[in-house]
This record gives sequence, structure tokens and C-alpha cells, in this order.
Amino acid sequence: MTTTTPIGAEDRRGPFRAGDKVQLTDAKGHLHTIVLESGKVFHTHRGALHHDELIGLPEGVVVRNTAGHQYQALRPLLSDFVLSMPRGAAVIYPKDAALIVTMGDIYPGARVVEAGVGSGALTLSLLRAVGEHGSVHSFELREEFAQIAAGNIRDFFGREHPAWRCTLGNLAEELPRAVEAGSVDRIVLDMLAPWECLEAVQHALAPGGVLVVYVATATQLSRTVDALQATGRFTEPRSLETMLRDWHLEGLAVRPEHRMIGHTGFLLFARLLAGDTEPLRRRTRPQGSEPTEEDRQAWTGGEFTEDALGVREATPKKLRRVQREAGRRADIVAARSAEDAGADESEQEAGA
Repeated sequence: MTTTTPIGAEDRRGPFRAGDKVQLTDAKGHLHTIVLESGKVFHTHRGALHHDELIGLPEGVVVRNTAGHQYQALRPLLSDFVLSMPRGAAVIYPKDAALIVTMGDIYPGARVVEAGVGSGALTLSLLRAVGEHGSVHSFELREEFAQIAAGNIRDFFGREHPAWRCTLGNLAEELPRAVEAGSVDRIVLDMLAPWECLEAVQHALAPGGVLVVYVATATQLSRTVDALQATGRFTEPRSLETMLRDWHLEGLAVRPEHRMIGHTGFLLFARLLAGDTEPLRRRTRPQGSEPTEEDRQAWTGGEFTEDALGVREATPKKLRRVQREAGRRADIVAARSAEDAGADESEQEAGA
């Protein structure tokens, strides 16, 4: 029986090589993430560390720089990579991505649709979950974001991922043309107005398929729930948020950290029912009247725009810089592979 190594797995094992991302941690817990390149030097105000001193060493070593300061060297985990990778748009935090993959039941071989792709943070988790035999089809309105995401995906996996495909355009318009009716297992929406895409979602999603919606504000959440219930095609939606707090561990001083990752967004989960099926609604005591359109306008103050929701726009200069950074590691890995192939050919010729 022959087996193939899953994509990216070989880059997670063995000694450090050129093109590897390495997370350096000093004695104070400060983190620095570098991409190893032969001949390069990592500089700080505390001295310099030559990349060549790390290349060839096993993961988990402690090295000293020119000033004698120590660094613990490890390959970054997926959560570390997401928080340090080049980004043009805000990312879905690892705490939320973990819930999307688990509670959205993203399984190996699943056919997943994602909109929008942003900087590719969630896409990495989705691709890891579906594997090479699944598919992740991302939709993104902005070409520069799609390019940044593509670079980050190449950097993380070391090459193009065969399960990923990206389409530029509006999901509501492009999805019905891109997939067959009822052929998608899971759909994840991270956008300003997800309720505008529910018709396309119903077309693409298979009965029993899971819809996951990520929104930032309570007004977006309420509007999405109203729209889902109005379709009469989805199960009772479930919504939640996560707050992540580390603990300080030092001798007997064991206590919660003063800082934590609080609200980042709301997650909404619902499943598509079979056609001509009446959804069951929970019987609860009435808590208030159904909101009118005037109520919604009063809540939102008008359109759901990035300015109204406080979304900070990346400058063109930053986007150009991030586009250059995203994918740099994959280029180094490709160059390393070409050098190794050339060295092998030279050895073969010398042996002949």
C-alpha cells in the first residue's frame, strides 16, 4: 500500500532549512518571526543572529546572538502563523477559526465555499481540515486581498494547495454560476451583509449542509437571523461568541492574565433543510414584538458600510508592501528545491 505525504507536512518536520519560518522567543517572552535565508542576518537592538547558524539545527534549540542573548527557536504553529503573516484585511482570529472548523463540521473531503477570503487566515484552517481530496472555493471582491491570501497560503503550505480555488466577484452573483445546485457541503460567510447572499446559499448548499456566518456587530447578527428565518429553509440558528483569556503561571502566582482577547465577532450556525420542509421553531414565551424595517434603520443608522461598522481601510502603500511579503517564503523554498535538484544532477554526472 502506497501513501503520500499530506501537503505541507514535510515542511513541519526535520532540521531547519532555508525558506522555513522560525519563531524566535527571548527570555522575556518577546516573539520574532523570521524566514530563514542563507547569508541573511536577523538584527535587533540587542545584537544580531546569522540565519546560517540556525539552518541545519533541529527544531527546539536555544541559540545565542552576537551579544550573547538567547533565543528559543521553533517553527510557528498555525495560530502563530496567522497572527504574524502579512495582512491587508482584518483576520478571523484562531479562536474563531477553531470553532468554525469544529462546530461547522469541516471534515476531510468536504466541499466548502468561503466568502470573503480577506488575508487567507480562515482559508488556512479550512484547507487543513478538508485536505487534498476536499475543496475550498473562496470568493473575494478585491483582487489585492485575493493576491495576499494566495501568497499566505503558498507560504504556509510551501506551495500552491491543490484544494484551493479563488473567484473574484460578488458571491451572490458568482456562486450560482460556479457550482452545481446542492453540491456544496459547507458555506462560511464573512462579509458586511450576508443576508444578501442567502438565495445563492440555498442554491449551492446540499440539504443538511451547514451555513456559518461571521459578523462583527449585534445589528448585523439580528438582521441575518431575521433573513434566515424568513426563508423557511433553515434550522433554528445558533449564535455564540468566544473570549480567550490566558493564565499567568509563575510559582504560586497562578492567576488570570490582565489582558485577554475579548469580542472579535459573532458566529452563527444553521443547517439547510430539504425542500418543501417546514422548519421547527422553538416554542418560547414572547419577548417582544417583531422588529420593523424602521426599527432596523434606527439600529443601523442606514446602510451596512465599512465606515459605519468601524472597519479600518488598509492604505494602498500598505497593501503593496503586504503583497510583496506574502508568498516570499514559497519563493525561497522553490529556489532551495531548484538548488537541491541541481546538486543531485552534478553528483550523478560526477559519479558517471
